[in-house]
Amino acid sequence: MMPPAFDAALAAVDYAAPWDRLVTAFKFHDALDLAAVFADAIVAAERSRDAPRPTLLLPVPLAPRRLRERGYNQAWELARGIARRRGIAAEGALLLRIRETAHQLALPLADRAGNVRGAFAVEPRRRAELADRHVAIVDDVMTTGVTAAEIAGVVKQSGAAMVEVWVLARTPRPGSA
Repeated sequence: MMPPAFDAALAAVDYAAPWDRLVTAFKFHDALDLAAVFADAIVAAERSRDAPRPTLLLPVPLAPRRLRERGYNQAWELARGIARRRGIAAEGALLLRIRETAHQLALPLADRAGNVRGAFAVEPRRRAELADRHVAIVDDVMTTGVTAAEIAGVVKQSGAAMVEVWVLARTPRPGSA
């Protein structure tokens, strides 16, 4: 098994009660007021580590149809909140989802990498903005890490020097509880 394309991952909490219910409310039931609480949790986790800070935050993009259905991108809401709290630039239009994909939750673990392969790109006219940058990809939950790895690969191919993944919650590995 190949190591992921990202250099580091940061998760504020385990995806377990009460966080799992709160994430569901935030993501699928318009509980946007939770964005501030979640951003605070990610910032607290980031402050507790001894590592260089990224200079750019990129939210995991939603496909246009899913964005229309939901009305907002939860990853962008998190990235904006973190950016304000930490003084890091956040860019919501640099990373694109260029292909609709099935919800990862609906797929067996073995099928998830194929589902997101080729689904992301950097805005072609803006690739130079990533040159030699230290970037953090922001999302709400990381389960297998395949979405993060796919995006990290795309961002590194566009010139980023270092790519981290920052999420609110990480699902525990099976059998680790």
